Amino acid sequence: MRQSAFSRLADWSAERPWLWSFVGAGLIFLATTAFTSGKGGGDVLTAALTFATFYVIVGIGQMFVITTGPGNVDLSIPANIALAGAVAMKVMDGSNAMIVPGLAAVAAVGLAIGCFNFALIRILSIPPIIATLSASFLVQSTAIAYGRGLRIKPPPIFAELATGRVLGVPILAIIAILVAAAMALVLRRTVYGRSVLAIGQNARAAGLAGIRVARVRFATYVLSAVFASFCGALLAGFSGGASLNMGEEFLLASIAVVVIGGTSVAGGFSNVPGIWGASLFLYLLVTMLNTFGVGAGVRLILTGLIIIAVIALSGGRRPGRG
Repeated sequence: MRQSAFSRLADWSAERPWLWSFVGAGLIFLATTAFTSGKGGGDVLTAALTFATFYVIVGIGQMFVITTGPGNVDLSIPANIALAGAVAMKVMDGSNAMIVPGLAAVAAVGLAIGCFNFALIRILSIPPIIATLSASFLVQSTAIAYGRGLRIKPPPIFAELATGRVLGVPILAIIAILVAAAMALVLRRTVYGRSVLAIGQNARAAGLAGIRVARVRFATYVLSAVFASFCGALLAGFSGGASLNMGEEFLLASIAVVVIGGTSVAGGFSNVPGIWGASLFLYLLVTMLNTFGVGAGVRLILTGLIIIAVIALSGGRRPGRG
């Protein structure tokens, strides 16, 4: 029997769960611009591209961690962002000549946090959620001791990189698109990426197949931490300096953009383009509620309910356990 057009559409969309994040973002954008009679639509879109970039950067790292299987998640991201931003600004010290050493220091921060996270998980056999949450307290304490009272502006070139535009498109968005494309290739075309997917589908089978599960998971937690650290540096450059609370919103967002974007919470299946759609969706959702004049308390409740609903609808896919 020939399938109906509706059935074919349902099957096609089921294989592309990330598509709904872009559809949702588009509908929210249309609702917002319709409410304002089209005024400021371009500015809203530019702002969405800019702020979505930060969600994308941390989301890619979190996606790799979640893909390695149930229970794997990095909750140290907010503290990591705060510490990395402070380190970047202090090392750069407002000098263009110190941008490269500053970024090297940021990479070192990410490497150290990733190693510490995995040491807690592997050596002490602490569940990843507890391990990374515990690590976040230590990292945040370090950020407070190191960055308290820090009032250093980013170097002019670094600030221009974080806030500049090319043909109206934010430079950061262009960089994030290129990074996302590269990480999509890593996920699908490299031994490491395929190992991450295999471990998420069945860690025991992956080990029997010769994949060094512990080594791959170690690399994945380091990758997530390094991405979060660079997000902290870029966020400090964009904001005109580092602050101790600038990573707070990324605890929920880093997980939400991954699941809304079509990655399975059970592991073994992930999608990089969906992170962009989910990031735009999250920012535009808050923008729409602000435009409609919704109060702060109601706005938070509605945002949470909508995110939960979308995650429930898009997170149902489960990888095979062959």
